[in-house]
Amino acid sequence: MASDTTYGTFEELLANSDSELSPICAALRQIVSALHQEFVEVVWLNQKIASYGVGPKKMSEHYVYIALYKKHVNLGFYHGSELSDPSNLLEGTGKRLRHVKIKAVSEAMNSEITDLISEAITERQEALA
Repeated sequence: MASDTTYGTFEELLANSDSELSPICAALRQIVSALHQEFVEVVWLNQKIASYGVGPKKMSEHYVYIALYKKHVNLGFYHGSELSDPSNLLEGTGKRLRHVKIKAVSEAMNSEITDLISEAITERQEALA
């Protein structure tokens, strides 16, 4: 049975993280919100992840996640292998998952990051249509 601390809010996630990473997370969430006003957010406090999608199902309906680490934030893409990545920002060799390590707000605000998020949203919307 899941504990009461499994799920939480974005604010709780930031409150439990390194304060230097909070502005990066907030900037990434703001980008998601601007690109997809009707996003579904699920926050797993134990995993230090906020996940975003067109519905609540992690691997099928979510398109991106924000994961906190000690010195950086991973912007992960559940179906990243399907995305074009002309700047070669995406890391990972898994069947689907890819991520970008972000260490500063300026990196999060890069138009190439916005383009990847936008493409990930479109990919999920079209895949589930």
